[in-house]
Amino acid sequence: MDSNLPCLILFILIGLVKCSVDDHHNSSRHYDYCVLGAGPSGLQMGHFLSKAKRDYIILERNSGPGSFFNKYPRHRKLISINKIHTGRQNREFNLRHDWNSLLSDKPDLLFKRVSSEFYPPADAFPLYLSMFVKELGLRVRYGVDIGRIRAVQSATSRSYVLTDQHATDYKCSVLLVATGLWVPQEVEFVGSDLVEGYESISTNPEDYKNQVVLILGKGNSAFETAQSILGRASHVHMVSRSPVRLAWQTHYVGDVRAVNNELIDTYQLKSLDGLVEAHLERIVIAQRKEKGSRRSGGKKHNKEKKGQLYVTLNKYIQNQKEKNSSDVTAEELPGYHIDNFSMRKPYDRVIRCLGFRFNFSIFDSSACPPNSANARGRLPEVTPWYEGHDIPGLFVLGTAAHSRDYRSSAGGFVHGFRYTVRAVHRVLEHRYHSNLWPSTKLLTTQLQSWILKRVGEASGPYQMFEILGDVILLRGSHCEYVEEFPLQALPQFSSLSGHEVSNQGLVVLVMQYGKKKIDYLGRGRAVTDWTKAWKSNFLHPVLYYYDTLPTEEEMKFRPHGWPLPRPKAIHHMVEDFLAEWESPISHIQPLRRFLEHCLQTDLRAFYAESCFRSSLTHRKPPLFCRQGYLKQQGVAHSSQLRQHIHGAGLMPTEQDAGTSGADTAFSNYLAQAGASMSSGLKLDF
Repeated sequence: MDSNLPCLILFILIGLVKCSVDDHHNSSRHYDYCVLGAGPSGLQMGHFLSKAKRDYIILERNSGPGSFFNKYPRHRKLISINKIHTGRQNREFNLRHDWNSLLSDKPDLLFKRVSSEFYPPADAFPLYLSMFVKELGLRVRYGVDIGRIRAVQSATSRSYVLTDQHATDYKCSVLLVATGLWVPQEVEFVGSDLVEGYESISTNPEDYKNQVVLILGKGNSAFETAQSILGRASHVHMVSRSPVRLAWQTHYVGDVRAVNNELIDTYQLKSLDGLVEAHLERIVIAQRKEKGSRRSGGKKHNKEKKGQLYVTLNKYIQNQKEKNSSDVTAEELPGYHIDNFSMRKPYDRVIRCLGFRFNFSIFDSSACPPNSANARGRLPEVTPWYEGHDIPGLFVLGTAAHSRDYRSSAGGFVHGFRYTVRAVHRVLEHRYHSNLWPSTKLLTTQLQSWILKRVGEASGPYQMFEILGDVILLRGSHCEYVEEFPLQALPQFSSLSGHEVSNQGLVVLVMQYGKKKIDYLGRGRAVTDWTKAWKSNFLHPVLYYYDTLPTEEEMKFRPHGWPLPRPKAIHHMVEDFLAEWESPISHIQPLRRFLEHCLQTDLRAFYAESCFRSSLTHRKPPLFCRQGYLKQQGVAHSSQLRQHIHGAGLMPTEQDAGTSGADTAFSNYLAQAGASMSSGLKLDF
């Protein structure tokens, strides 16, 4: 055999491999849109891009969508509500109580197809996302682990280059970052190397049998962990810098949910568990030296288990610069200085449950968004329309964009960011494709009914309260209704939406909570008197009227806690126990009078006989009569409204025709409230 033959074969194989790699590298192409991450926000954006027939690709480092949920939450129960039975068939209304489904044009593409449990198992979510990808035909490329992102600036444009583990480049004009938060949040302190992480702890309760456990953190992951071991551990203590924040008190879904807070019971009922406040940066986790013993009331304790961990404070550590974190003396333990120190007993385990942070490491300096001041720098800073601050063409989606509403609304969670992603897509459509933000043109006489319809069923403003709102552009005899616009971007409304504001002004519809701190389970927690609607504490609609767009300065210096600057006129619709703002006297009549004040016109609805008499006796009959009766229309015409009515089956049938208006007592009641049978009380369409 020729001795050179093996070398020749080796060179040929190397050449083939190199050509294959080069071909793979050269196969990369330029996309208009790159979506980084196939989690819920990335797939949600993928749906909107696909629907608009845009050139896009979704890049995912793992082998399937929603890979975060293959591991988290560690104890495998989601805390997102999956309320299937609402008593309503209205799809938009039902999304208010479905916190897991994404938006699509398929009415049956809902999370309830994979789970019917109120708090679903975590394994169901990747199944749902896989179904979402398959049924919508989204373009996802799996196994692409992007390790570097850089911006390339030319004379006329800016683009982004994403490089994966194979040195393949993906180039795009617009980068949509939907990576979520998956890097564990850590706090550096002496002894942090002795702490176990939430991401790697055992989830078998038996492994904690009769152990004393300290958990760092008081968020949902911390309480989830505590709840799983309550029946096995002898003691569970939790420590963080802040007291526990309960979601039902703060109205922030990211705070501790009732489904996980059993430890609060065992703490307050004195059953060996407890909550402590301390700055984690100031504590020390250490193992005690074997020599010597701890002093407590003059007694010696030598029965410590091997490897037990002690909590002490920085100020008690001697020679800190030379100190080994696993080696402390009795004099350096807090019990030596304060004999009733809360955490003076040793712990078998210390577990870190501090949440997650955004992965900034993959961004080159040319493309890296700055850290937001919110959430202690865990999130990137973005504009009110979710574009990276000073990073044009890079948008942040989903949980990573939560800095805009951190601790105030639902933008960090599926039921919130599915709407902010849609808002970002509408910004993209106008900026890059000259498509106006979708709007509905209404006659002024239809405005009241449309507002009642929105507050009664719309899910976007309901979930993203005080962040997304409806903007109503007044145009005299008609108006344009723009849904779910980012409120903090209101000064840039025209440039982002393509709609101009006329000299008639605008009305902004917002859902918001009251700002007064009250006992949310105490007497007097709710307001029922519509004349005191501004004192409402629970979620309720608020309308702001401006004669011109607020400026950036006005937005910046708006009253503390307000979602918008002080308007020319404001109207609160009184909170409602059923969250149904359709009562004739308490809700409809005050709303109508507010709109009449803003529009300077009579918006009352009239029967045909009244319109006939008014036409004979007045030079200018009421607007309702001019737009309806005098045009030979019982109800003002709108093709969009008619389509909604037919689609919901609200047109009267032959059986219903004989009963319409039969209840004269109810008609008289409506007349006293200044309403009529045609003023839109049945809004479930």
